[in-house]
Amino acid sequence: MALDSVVKEKISLEVIRILISAIDSTPQDIASNWDNPFFRAFSVKCVNKLEEKVSDALFFISLSSWLQGLNMTLGQTFFESIAHYLCEGKKREYTSKKLGNLQITQTQRYNIGSIIANLSNTINSPSLRDENAQLFQDFNTPLVNASDFSADVFFENADLIIAVELKSVKPNSGEMRGEKQKILEGKAALYRLFPSKRIYFYIGFPFNPTVNPVNNEDVTGYDKSRFLNTIINMNKYFAYEETLAASELWNFLSGTENTMEEILEIINTISTTEFITKFHLLIDNSKRSAPKYLEQLREWNFFF
Repeated sequence: MALDSVVKEKISLEVIRILISAIDSTPQDIASNWDNPFFRAFSVKCVNKLEEKVSDALFFISLSSWLQGLNMTLGQTFFESIAHYLCEGKKREYTSKKLGNLQITQTQRYNIGSIIANLSNTINSPSLRDENAQLFQDFNTPLVNASDFSADVFFENADLIIAVELKSVKPNSGEMRGEKQKILEGKAALYRLFPSKRIYFYIGFPFNPTVNPVNNEDVTGYDKSRFLNTIINMNKYFAYEETLAASELWNFLSGTENTMEEILEIINTISTTEFITKFHLLIDNSKRSAPKYLEQLREWNFFF
């Protein structure tokens, strides 16, 4: 089952936004800074070294800067936006400032501390079933303030609450303990806020960096065990089934198979050497009745 045409249109618009932003932020002429003695002092050794490898070192530096900016933009906005389109979800923050007192029971707080301590000391291995049993109960103990938390992707139906924290595929050392604590606190608070619903809180990774296309490995595939083993303390704190990686994540959010493949196909169709020419065609109101204009709309998944 393919992605809905409305979703494909939204993804296409997001791809165009990313490309236009990247083009607008590209330094037009890095050589114009070459008369700045401070810039030159920082850069001259790098440029001299690059000139041994490439024909235009200053252009290469400019291109590298653009690629780094594109990578930052993708990490900050693109994955989150696409995730929202796929599941009709949103980013959700649960804070005392917004909701008044965000509270959990004293027993839930104690159990969270115990879970984290036992995982940190390798007394226990991660167990989603056992951990949920310690959180999802109506404990008759005093209420205490819960820590504020957010979910990058949040959606619900009559029976379920689903939250996903999207993470970089190369998280910082020591980050997993804090992420686990946040998710445990989040699940405890969500259980009190939505007592009649089942609560799921995942940690998600948009792709698998251990896949090597040079070795003919499928870039949308996920050898999840291999990938998780590369993240420091990942398996120490997180159960296998509370993580979602690469196509597993995107299929889960959309509810259909081959979602990552479709996303990449949309990007590959739009992000070509002719992108800017085709973009200018679509924003030219005088060309709206031209067959080429309608053909371009179809190619980029737009309704007309």
